[in-house]
Amino acid sequence: MADITMARLHEAMVVLYAVSLVFYFIDYLYKEKKASRIAMVLLGVVWIMQTVFLVFYIIETQRFPILTLFEGIYFYAWLLVTLSIVLRIFYKFDFAVFFINIIGFIFMTIHTFAPVQIERSPIGEALVSELLLIHITFAILSYAALSLSFVFSALHMILYRLLKKKKWTKQLSNMPSLGQTEQGMTISILVGISLLFVSLILGLQWAYISLAEFSLLDLKIVGSFVLLVVYSWVLFRHRGGSLNGMNYARAHIYAFLLLLVNFFLGSRLSDFHFWY
Repeated sequence: MADITMARLHEAMVVLYAVSLVFYFIDYLYKEKKASRIAMVLLGVVWIMQTVFLVFYIIETQRFPILTLFEGIYFYAWLLVTLSIVLRIFYKFDFAVFFINIIGFIFMTIHTFAPVQIERSPIGEALVSELLLIHITFAILSYAALSLSFVFSALHMILYRLLKKKKWTKQLSNMPSLGQTEQGMTISILVGISLLFVSLILGLQWAYISLAEFSLLDLKIVGSFVLLVVYSWVLFRHRGGSLNGMNYARAHIYAFLLLLVNFFLGSRLSDFHFWY
């Protein structure tokens, strides 16, 4: 009975999330402040529900819930909702909030309605350690920061095309400027690279200590280092002045697609990253 109740509450949370997105879209089209307030309230309810479930799960399992793919997706969705609320309250980037919540809604839906029963991974059962928890936490935080860079890059491309075609309307008044989106991309990628680098160091150290044997050629390890190199190359080219504007935004989008491939496919094909 408890499991059924929890499932229904998660379904209700997804519905509230979807309705919130609808009101955000109405606010974007018609600049309805009432719609914006309703969307913010609904998103706040979703965040509170997510936080409560997260806290209860921590209390029940006596660990931070990031050791399986589904736990990681849930924590990732919670981070995106938190980021969107912070951006909405302190920076008024309504369009960025809308994009972030679309990504968060997709991952929350995957978590709730995936046709696979959520279960603890073998690695989570056998080798729960503070080092492993910190490694996974930093990895997911880095993914959240790099997701934010993707949102700013998409906004930059949209803004550039609208300005070029001189199609600026009152619906776009709450969007950040081209300079702000480029700055947002840079700050997000800088934070994401830093967190990912620390995560890789901690992950390699944990693997060396905890596993009888592991290969540096493991697909998830290789993919993570490729991801780090690609994002670092994008940042280096930008700071050197040879990658700016639309090319800079496109580079972020291509890198984010690589991130998604590494997040899902890399975990599936890894020899010891047992995420199900």
